[in-house]
Amino acid sequence: MTKGTVRVEVDGHIATMTLSRPEKLNALDLDMLLALSVAADEVEQNADVRVAVLTGEGRGFSAGGDIRAWAGMQPQDFGHAWVRHGHRIFERLATLRVPLIAALNGHALGGGLELAGVADIRIAETHIKIGLPETGLGMIPGWSGTQRLVKRFGAQVVRRMALGGEIFTADEACGLGIVDAVVASGGSVEAAKFYAERIVQRGPAAVEVAKLMIAVSSGEDNGTAVEALGSILVAKTEDLKEGVASFTQKRPAQFKGAW
Repeated sequence: MTKGTVRVEVDGHIATMTLSRPEKLNALDLDMLLALSVAADEVEQNADVRVAVLTGEGRGFSAGGDIRAWAGMQPQDFGHAWVRHGHRIFERLATLRVPLIAALNGHALGGGLELAGVADIRIAETHIKIGLPETGLGMIPGWSGTQRLVKRFGAQVVRRMALGGEIFTADEACGLGIVDAVVASGGSVEAAKFYAERIVQRGPAAVEVAKLMIAVSSGEDNGTAVEALGSILVAKTEDLKEGVASFTQKRPAQFKGAW
């Protein structure tokens, strides 16, 4: 299924979300951000999906935020319609119930790296470059580059990219823990799907809960993750069944504290 500039394909238990704006190296604009949100909802709501892969069509994963999409915005619009909107979409992807694997088939710069950063696993092709060049434009990384990426990659690595403007090769990025594996050019999607099959073989409930618990431990998603874990636990209790039954039957509930 195609949602504007993002294509979603499901094969068995694996969903592939493909950024589809190849003529712009999949640079992100407001339409693509909205399409990513719709794609995330589609993946989330498909009970058969256990793993998702995110990649880009053509030569690029994502060249980041499309400068033409935001350069002319007034400061207030830039802060709300661009930065905060992007944050919401990236958070949506980072908190998918299923693991997300980024197949970096091309450069991941600026917002493109921030997008790759929402994934649980990143597999990069050997020719790509990775960095946060925003300060060279008088801008800062605005889609969690100084927040989520610090938690996931470490503050010093982010300093080198954001303050020093360093651009890393795939091998350098792997050595720094920014990506998890490097493969030959053209092989990232296949490698991502191979790793996705590895995840599919594991217990889906255990994988989902483990992802939530890791988010709690890393300090990324304490409130949402704790409530989700608690809700899953309570939803399996006899007390919940009794509570719903008593409500529909209009009688006092007879809770037993049964798990």
